[in-house]
Amino acid sequence: MVADSKSKSDISFAGTFASSAFSACFAEICTIPLDTAKVRLQLQKKAVAGDGVALPKYRGMLGTVATIAREEGLTALWKGIIPGLHRQCLYGGLRIGLYDPIKSFYCGGSDFVGDVPLTKKILAALTTGALAITVANPTDLVKVRLQAEGKLPPGAPRRYSGSLNAYSTIVRQEGVGALWTGIGPNIARNSIINAAELASYDQVKETLLKLPGFSDNIVTHLLSGLGAGFFAVCIGSPVDVVKSRMMGDSAYKNTIDCFLKTLKNDGPLAFYKGFIPNFGRLGSWNVIMFLTLEQVKKVVRNIESS
Repeated sequence: MVADSKSKSDISFAGTFASSAFSACFAEICTIPLDTAKVRLQLQKKAVAGDGVALPKYRGMLGTVATIAREEGLTALWKGIIPGLHRQCLYGGLRIGLYDPIKSFYCGGSDFVGDVPLTKKILAALTTGALAITVANPTDLVKVRLQAEGKLPPGAPRRYSGSLNAYSTIVRQEGVGALWTGIGPNIARNSIINAAELASYDQVKETLLKLPGFSDNIVTHLLSGLGAGFFAVCIGSPVDVVKSRMMGDSAYKNTIDCFLKTLKNDGPLAFYKGFIPNFGRLGSWNVIMFLTLEQVKKVVRNIESS
């Protein structure tokens, strides 16, 4: 189980996968407005107007949310929710469901006794993050494309009428391989963030449970989830910006080209664009996901043991 001091899970892989997928989808529904704000801020580039620099359209997390809601309606904040749920079912279920088996494998098998070293936790989370997003990349691509639709000028025709139309249109116009656009930075981003989330949640919870006054309860899960979100944003923000720009704009040739153009045109701070909404998103997402996961797994554990 994630955040357990042992390497072997106490419920089945199917139970862990289902619990993780459900919890990830619930967190996605609750926090996708913040994710939409984050994507818009990351895709926003410096605009030059005459001899001066035009004010950016989106400013800050709440300002971006308010601008989107005012100009495009409240429903625009949940653009991409369908592929987002597709993504969480696959990615969320696989990355957490595979974490314990792979962690056990890296520790030498199910006979391992004692606390799992942090390095093994990080290695296991890097592995599951890479495997899971390789499967789920098409859903991530469609989600970002739909979220980026609001950047189009008023009256401009929309590329996609919905998530299913987006999948088919991309395949028809760009080929099947286009569904894996941005797979390089996406693997880098998701394996790194997954390592930051799962390993830090695992480690923070394990540490807290050894301190006086802490038990396996909501307070411990809350603090562990906040820690997971903070580490994930600090470590993963640069690759997250590159991934969003590559998926939302076809002008970039590859990951390095996107990185260099972003650095040249927007400066190094561009890699932390949307940091506050990103932390608001990932921090709240991790808290909601892990709190839900812990409760759902209790139900699954009771069902499997009965």
